[in-house]
Amino acid sequence: MGELEDAVMTRVWKWNRPVTVREVLEDLQQERSIAYTTVMTVLDNLHQKGWVRREAEGRAYRYEAVSTRAAYAAALMNDAWSQSDNPAAALVAFFGMMSDEQRTALRDAVRMVQGPEETEHTDTRPDTSPENPGSAPEADGR
Repeated sequence: MGELEDAVMTRVWKWNRPVTVREVLEDLQQERSIAYTTVMTVLDNLHQKGWVRREAEGRAYRYEAVSTRAAYAAALMNDAWSQSDNPAAALVAFFGMMSDEQRTALRDAVRMVQGPEETEHTDTRPDTSPENPGSAPEADGR
């Protein structure tokens, strides 16, 4: 997705409702000089690529996102990862680029995907919480 397509999709995702070319145009014009026909072409391209669906309303269309921004981000990550000749190394490099907040979000996401039962059986790391730094749960009888 190009920069202008992303700017248009950002609005479609943010508003989370069917939008017109005019609405997107007026919002974009607060940041840049852009023509109605340019926005119309971008939305048409996004429709052809499958990112938005459209429904006729009079002589115009209303456009609506087909999926969420999170799904788009996931697709980008999956595409990049699947193109790697060493997926494990790519993941290690990616994790190394993450902030502490992103790593926390990743742990939370893994827990959600695995479910509580699987997490209990697979998480064998020591408890390094602030209340008990550096000791394993078994070591103090918990």
